[in-house]
Amino acid sequence: MTKTAASENNLKEINKKDRILDAAEELFAQHGYDGVTIRQIAKAAEVDVALANYHFGKKLDLFHAVFDRRAQLLSDTRRQLLLSEQDAPQTLEQIIEAFLLPLKMAQQTGDAGWRNYLALLAYVMTSPVWNKIMMDKVFDKRVHEFIEALKNVLPNANEEKLHWCYHYMSGALALTLAQTGRIDRLSMGKCESTDFDTAYKLMVPFLAEGFRKVCG
Repeated sequence: MTKTAASENNLKEINKKDRILDAAEELFAQHGYDGVTIRQIAKAAEVDVALANYHFGKKLDLFHAVFDRRAQLLSDTRRQLLLSEQDAPQTLEQIIEAFLLPLKMAQQTGDAGWRNYLALLAYVMTSPVWNKIMMDKVFDKRVHEFIEALKNVLPNANEEKLHWCYHYMSGALALTLAQTGRIDRLSMGKCESTDFDTAYKLMVPFLAEGFRKVCG
């Protein structure tokens, strides 16, 4: 086999792996871990089940691969945004904006897969099982950096209240990322759960006032 042919074969395999990850990401986001089979994922990716097993092993291994694929990029970009503002005094709004970066990324990257991933992230965040297993690997390690930044702009707050407010902020983010469509129904179409741009703009001042009221 020539080097060109070998390269083409490698690219095809990479493309198939990406298709498997993309299909799994969408299906896990829609149905959760227990509501999806490897066979369904393979069918959506248009590959053989054996190939999905070959590349990723068991369904649990594939679930971790899907979650980990974007986790580090998201966490690192969040941290860069948080730290980039530290040359000058940070505002509470800037800290919140750094935390809510996923909403903005999904709106601006042009990668439709981000919406599926963020819905999956919401599923993991709100699961008492998967939260313990998966959030600690990347995301939970950054929490103390946000708490320290919040302490700097809210010096009179005690740490217990800061953690509760951080918890409320995480909950608001998770519910929005989940894109359940409930707000669409309740507002009778005036709001759309997929409208991350509006959600981002409104959530920043909403959360800032909450932090100031409780921790100011």
